[in-house]
This record gives sequence, C-alpha cells and structure tokens, in this order.
Amino acid sequence: MTVSSTISVVIVDDEPIAREGVRLQLAQFPEVQVVAECGDGPEAVTAIEQLAPDLLFLDVQMPGMDGFEVLRTLELNKFPVVVFITAHDQYALKAFEVSAIDYLLKPFDDERFRKAFERAKNQIENASIRSIDQQLHKLLLAARSSHYVERMVVRSSGKIFFLAVSEIDWIEAADNYVSLHTGAQAHLVRNTLTALEAKLDPRRFVRIRSSAIVNIDRIKELHPLFKGDFEVLLKSGAKLRTSRRYRERLSQLLDGNLGEKT
Repeated sequence: MTVSSTISVVIVDDEPIAREGVRLQLAQFPEVQVVAECGDGPEAVTAIEQLAPDLLFLDVQMPGMDGFEVLRTLELNKFPVVVFITAHDQYALKAFEVSAIDYLLKPFDDERFRKAFERAKNQIENASIRSIDQQLHKLLLAARSSHYVERMVVRSSGKIFFLAVSEIDWIEAADNYVSLHTGAQAHLVRNTLTALEAKLDPRRFVRIRSSAIVNIDRIKELHPLFKGDFEVLLKSGAKLRTSRRYRERLSQLLDGNLGEKT
C-alpha cells in the first residue's frame, strides 16, 4: 500500500448513527479523508472497488450481506487495511485475534478508537500488501460459517444482487468461474465448482459430471442411456447428461428423497 500524507477511508455500517460516530472520531485526525459512507453490503462493494481506500471501517453484522460477505465479494488486486466493528460476535472476536486484524467492540470509547486507528495507520505505512491480504484470507477462513449457503452474490450489468440457491436449476464450470443457470438466464460468478459444491447442501445439490451440479428439486425426468448413464431433463427444459463417475450419488440422493415423501 502506498504511503501517503492522506489516508482515504470508507465507513460501512447499516446504522446511520454508528456511521456518524465513526466519522466524528475520524475528524480528530487531519490526515484522514472520508471518501464514502455506505449503509449496506452491495453499496460498500461498489464504493471500495471504485475508490480503492487505504482504510475500511466495516460493520460485521449487517442485514442481507454481512461484513465477511463484502470482503469475499470484492474483486481487488489489493485490499485496504480493515478495522471491523462488531457488537457481540464472540466467534468473530476470536477470528480477529488469530488474524491480527483490529476490531472495535460496540460501544467503544475515544481511547479504544484512537488505538485502533493508530494501529491501522501503522499497517498502512509499514505493512506489505501481501501481509494484509494474508491476514484477511486467514480471517475469512476462520469466520466461514458451517451452515450451507442459502444465497449467492451475483454481479450483472454493473449491479450486485442476491440469488437464492433454491432458484438455481443447475451450475456449470466455466474456467475460473461458475455459471448459475436459472431458467433462461445464466449468471457468471467467480468461483470453482469444487469450492462451491462444498458450500451447497448435499441433500439438495448433486454433481452429475465433473463440470455440472444439479438442484434435484429442479429435475423433471431421468432418461436411461447406454451403460447406466442418464439424461437429466430439468423443469426448465434443459437436458444434461450424467457420467458414470457420479451416477451412483445421484441415484442415492433421488432414492432418499423419494423415501422421505412416502
């Protein structure tokens, strides 16, 4: 991160009063320039990517898209230094301590804020970009939820929106991306099929070949083919073909779901 006499800051918190509190605290530091204040995750992602701030004050608990999702969604060559703001997430506090990234526990006093800012300023002036990125990567791994993902963040036509995984018909590998097929539409998301598969509920999503995962609730028919393979006909009209490597898992999953309904 380039040393500069001015430290550009983005403040992200869904509570206007909380954003104002951070802004007033920052006013005591003449080197700070607040370049944006954001009230939700998608707005924050856009501002951070456009403005490339030196420092980010980021609320952890926000409705719709929390602070961790903001960081996972960013497409940056380098990350800003991050000071997290949290109310009571003890799990997150442990993760922050492990990753050596600072946090402010609400409500915080003037002295605690000053210490957090001075530490962030020192990182901006002295820490390497690689070191900061490694710390953030460690934090995101430690804070990853054990629950299966229920929605995904999608970028389309310059906008960011949420897509419920229940709306996905099937998912296709596309180099370093995956294509999420929903009816006649397809949305590209930066991820690998294997990484995404680990986040999906295995009772609802099954890989039918090395390059495709299917939502079993979207399956209309299975047509037997040669050597035990199947053609999978989806309710959308899409036709996919299983491979022998994955057909047993599909059969087991379908049998299990049929058993639940009887």
